[in-house]
Amino acid sequence: MSIHNSYFSRNNTIVLSGDTNTGRNPIIELYYGDGNVKVPFGFSRCIFDIDLDELILKYNQGIISTECGDVTHTLRMVNTSSFNRDFLNAKTSDEKERATSFDLILWRIPYEDYNETLPQYWDEGVGYDFTDLSSEPGDRNYSVRPSNWFKRQTLYDWEQDGIYDNTNVGVFPFSALTIVDIQHFEFGNEDIEFDMTNEINSIINGSLVNPVGWGISFLPQLENLTGTTRAYYTGFFSRHTQTFYEPRLETVYDDLIEDDRNNFTLGKVNKLYLFSYEDGNFMNLDENPFVTIKDQSGTPIPGLVNLPTCLKTQGVYEVTIPPLLGYPTNCLFTDTWSNIKLNGFSLPDIINEFVMYPIQNSIQIGTSTFDPSIYGFDFYGVKQDEKILNTDIRKVGVIIKKAYTTNKRLPKVEGYYRVYVREGQTEVQVQDWTKLNKTPNEYYFIFDTRDKIPNEYFVDLKVISNGEINTYKRTIKFQIVNKK
Repeated sequence: MSIHNSYFSRNNTIVLSGDTNTGRNPIIELYYGDGNVKVPFGFSRCIFDIDLDELILKYNQGIISTECGDVTHTLRMVNTSSFNRDFLNAKTSDEKERATSFDLILWRIPYEDYNETLPQYWDEGVGYDFTDLSSEPGDRNYSVRPSNWFKRQTLYDWEQDGIYDNTNVGVFPFSALTIVDIQHFEFGNEDIEFDMTNEINSIINGSLVNPVGWGISFLPQLENLTGTTRAYYTGFFSRHTQTFYEPRLETVYDDLIEDDRNNFTLGKVNKLYLFSYEDGNFMNLDENPFVTIKDQSGTPIPGLVNLPTCLKTQGVYEVTIPPLLGYPTNCLFTDTWSNIKLNGFSLPDIINEFVMYPIQNSIQIGTSTFDPSIYGFDFYGVKQDEKILNTDIRKVGVIIKKAYTTNKRLPKVEGYYRVYVREGQTEVQVQDWTKLNKTPNEYYFIFDTRDKIPNEYFVDLKVISNGEINTYKRTIKFQIVNKK
């Protein structure tokens, strides 16, 4: 499994019946209620757009493929109250109370006149403050330039003030909104985790055209709530935060390679792979190949002729072979890959070999137990404490060895890695425990720095064997830096 992060290209918080712009503010503040607070009054809504160019490119290149596994897209925004439980049921300096027990909705910014050829393009703006402090010399943080509640750009208004009307009247009522997801907040300090899978997939496959962004707001029942004694508030880091917690769309896709060529076992499901390169770079074939499995005498095995394959990731094709029974073991079998086409030309079949091993090779049944193992690691593809440009894609090879030896590699272990940064004593997760890719000659993982925020990164490794889980902390450390 791998992760691709897509970041906001613009965001803003618009305030009920106000022309204030807060596009540059590092915090997205959502309110409802009235507590004698001068600004904002009533409620606010967040709008944002996401830069999907790199994500779409990865789809077009086949790096992200849906042929062999699912892809999910989750909007993640960090709550400014998530770090300290003392903020629960507390007030801010201007007497706004932190909200609890509420729902937020994620919705798509609508087209004008419900016409997909008339997207409502909007600008982020240059404002920062909610209140006008322009009387102070040199203050340039307050702005009423678009976008705001009324206007999306200098020459264009929103078709409906505030984008939609929460009382179901007007040009664009709430009932006409496309609701993407809804999330309940019990304590008010939870992070946003909106499921945008169907929405983003619709953009990728072309069924959703000209999207200009999305919005987040309280349910209309809360926005229209009367009789409150104060404003209730929740906040999330915006794209202008100076912290690591920039909002993002997290795309999780299955590119895990688990090649059984060196450990093809009788009676088990096995997977084989074909790797396609051009001048050392992965390339996709014109069509997916087919695979035929032949036994030790060269005879095609019934049911295993012209097996379909799927594109796992760019230049990598996977075939899943159902359990084989009744065949001799420790004998040489072949897998023939046919329908190899590149740039319109048909290429010769690719014939590979593997040995069929007995199931006892991977299962131990008896009266004895195995002693716990201690592991050591070597790496290639990244250096310890290396400074890496945020334009690099690194293949990090992991050599798993028996500890205190120099050359005894252990090819039959289950290895995992996780990536994180540190904020003081807190580990901020970048990628959760993920299986290492396994090919006949190496373990490795791919680390794409292009969608990572410059910071110091750490990699932990975990090995599972003999019923034990052994975690090795901060095995690799490196920095991602901006390219000047």
